[in-house]
Amino acid sequence: MASSTPKATEERLQQIRQAAAEGHLHADSQTHPRIQGHDSYYGLPALKPPTWTWEVPLYFFLGGISGVSSSIALAAQIFGADPALIRLSLWIALVGAGICPALLIADLGRPSRFLNMLRMFKLQSPMSVGSWVLVAFSGCAFLSVLTNELVLHGHVFFALIGLRWIGEASAALVGLLLASYTGVLIGATAIPVWSQNRRLLPLHFLVSGLGGAAGILELAGFLIPATHFLGFVASGIETAAEILFEFRKSPADAPLHRGRAGFTFLISGILEGPAALGVRLLWGSTPTGREAAAICFLAGALLSRYAWIWAGRASAKLPDDQFAMQRRKLQSREPGVPSKPRVS
Repeated sequence: MASSTPKATEERLQQIRQAAAEGHLHADSQTHPRIQGHDSYYGLPALKPPTWTWEVPLYFFLGGISGVSSSIALAAQIFGADPALIRLSLWIALVGAGICPALLIADLGRPSRFLNMLRMFKLQSPMSVGSWVLVAFSGCAFLSVLTNELVLHGHVFFALIGLRWIGEASAALVGLLLASYTGVLIGATAIPVWSQNRRLLPLHFLVSGLGGAAGILELAGFLIPATHFLGFVASGIETAAEILFEFRKSPADAPLHRGRAGFTFLISGILEGPAALGVRLLWGSTPTGREAAAICFLAGALLSRYAWIWAGRASAKLPDDQFAMQRRKLQSREPGVPSKPRVS
């Protein structure tokens, strides 16, 4: 019975603190245990860093471009744009839809692992939803290219025209999901830098895919006002995002401002934001300027995917950020709970 008294409980807590100190750990009774090196929690990692290889950021990049390209093709079809532009946009979508599964399989190690992800559909799992979105987009992109090629080669009849519209509309819809879901995927984790930006990441990846798709069309020779406008919009939004990250600098965003991830994130933000926008403003009236802006944006968009993955790995090794984020969540759910536990 004596062990249940407050005095006995406090003595036991003091013994635990002394034992932790002897093991070169420091237990702060007012907040939470802090570990030398900030890389473990009582000898165990606080979070498991992502183990994705180089193929996954490249998949994020190509998936965004191919997904948005299908939407550009549909818009061009609706407004009666150049059939060559529509055809190229559809082929970009199809080529990306073919490369992305190969990149995922290369990261997973063998095709059977990718097929196992399709055994069931779980709406609560971003990974499951993303796998099915990728498969659905591949089928829609193939249907769009096939029907469009048949129409261009003179096979024009009512059923084929309708099937082409169905294919392009479905590819455009699923393509937008493909371009943005990767941001949802990494945001739906406990890694602080990703979780902190879970509302911004889908939009960021979608806009990045938009600018990348427009840039490829410009490099292919379609230097028309529509692609110029899309490039302006994408680089303008990315400039605003770069300013936001530079001024906000929350504790959870620390990996985005230091080390390899921070340097890459800064360069990528400048390239697809202020650099691309500035080139368009100053030399956008010339083909060379348009192409230079497109190259800047594409390079920045690719580097940003790697920067986010590297930042996630660094963030997973900072347990203090994870503990602080969990405390903020608890406080938001239970406003009456004090911010620091009391010790009698």
